[in-house]
Order: sequence, then C-alpha cells, then structure tokens
Amino acid sequence: MSRPPIKGLLIDVDGVLHIDGQPIPGAVRALAALRARGIPFVLLTNTTIRTRRQLGHLLRELGFPVADDEIVTAGAATATYLRKHYPDEPCFLLVEGDVREEFAGIPLVEDDSATVVVFGGAGPAYTYDRLNQAFRLLLRGAHFVAMHRNLVWERRDGLALDAGAFLLGLEAAVGRSPHVVGKPSPDFFRAGLARLGLPPEQVAMIGDSLNADVLPAQALGMTGILVRTGRFRPQDLERGQPDVSLASIADLPGWLETVGKH
Repeated sequence: MSRPPIKGLLIDVDGVLHIDGQPIPGAVRALAALRARGIPFVLLTNTTIRTRRQLGHLLRELGFPVADDEIVTAGAATATYLRKHYPDEPCFLLVEGDVREEFAGIPLVEDDSATVVVFGGAGPAYTYDRLNQAFRLLLRGAHFVAMHRNLVWERRDGLALDAGAFLLGLEAAVGRSPHVVGKPSPDFFRAGLARLGLPPEQVAMIGDSLNADVLPAQALGMTGILVRTGRFRPQDLERGQPDVSLASIADLPGWLETVGKH
C-alpha cells in the first residue's frame, strides 16, 4: 500500500543541519530548495543550550532561511509544560547555556526550596555539587522533569555525553524516572505536527538518531528519514530501520523530487 505524498517536514537541527555551529555540507542549499518549492517545515530540536530566538539567529548567521516561529525546542516546550502543570512552583534548573528567557515568569531557585527539578542539556554546568543537590531534592520528593534524555550529542571534536547519561544514574539512585518533554516524547512530535497543521501520514521526520527521531516518528505514522551524519553510527541500524536512509540532508530535495514523480 503506497503512502500519501509528503506535504511537510519535521527536521532535527544538531547533527542534521549543523554540528557545533558548522553547517553540514549542502544543508543550507537543501533548506533553500525546500523554501523555493514551498514545502513547509518545522525544526524540531532537543536543543536546550539556546532559546528559539538565539537558535534562529545562529541558523540565519550560518545561512539557513529559517524564522524563529518555525523552531520548536525542548527548552521552550519544557517551560510551557512547567507553566501548565506546576504553576508558580520554584524550580531548580540544571542546564548548559542561558535559557532563562524561555522560562520567564517561572521562579528559578538554587536552594532547597525547589519543588521541581529540571534537567536540560549537559555540559560544564553539570558539576558534582549541582548534580548532588538535584539528587537530594529528588529524594525529598521534588518533581522530576527532563527536557530530553539524549545520551550523547555531536561536537566538532567528536561525541560528548549528554543529559541522558546522567539521568540513568539519578533514576537508579532515586528509584523513579523523569517526565521527558522533548524527543522521543510523542507529545513533542505532536507539537511539531500541530505547527505544520498536517496529519502524520503526510509528514516526514528527518533526523540523525534512530531512537530519538526516526522510530518515535514512525510510531505516530510519519515517514522516518535517517541521515547518516551527526550522531549516526552504522550499528544504530541493529535497533530498527528507517523508511529512508540518506547520506545527509543535502540529498533530501532530490529524494522528494523522485518520490513526487511516483
């Protein structure tokens, strides 16, 4: 049974469009080609070290034709989740980078008054003292929230540990798991679909992670396109299969044109 034509795209950012501020070869041209053909897209990213405004500015500096309202970040989605479920509760925020702009109106504290512990992307901010403070707050019963649970992320100098690696230890230590807002949460993908205004069967998700991008999208009825850049490693394919595998996003416009002819 043939699938409906692809009318919109959800596109991961890190490892798909750029790596640590360095564009993937051909990625800028690929997004420009999508724009020229009138194919709508939303950038659906677990990025937490930048706000949507900061990320939009960076991408435009790199040459990508994107607007801030075409970006859905795990950080912004987490702030929305906190406002809805824990309004006015003090939060202990552990994240690399300054994303306080996204958390406007949410009380952020550094002491034992926190009733919510929120984990974002990992980096030097993940010191022993701060991790231990988060651990003790969770032991006291603080709500446990994670922007995402990526185990690794790709930097120019290679793979680096991300929040998920630390969350595994904390889960074992406190005996419970966090509510995850970003990918692979189905609600995060649905937020991207809502922004596109399209049903899942008419949308393709493009990402460099089988577990975080492709498989969750396929579970919701989307076409899963894996690009072999960023975090991708050949052994990833032992855990599942994408609908489409491309060398990089540079090949996406050509693939879309081929599909459109059939």
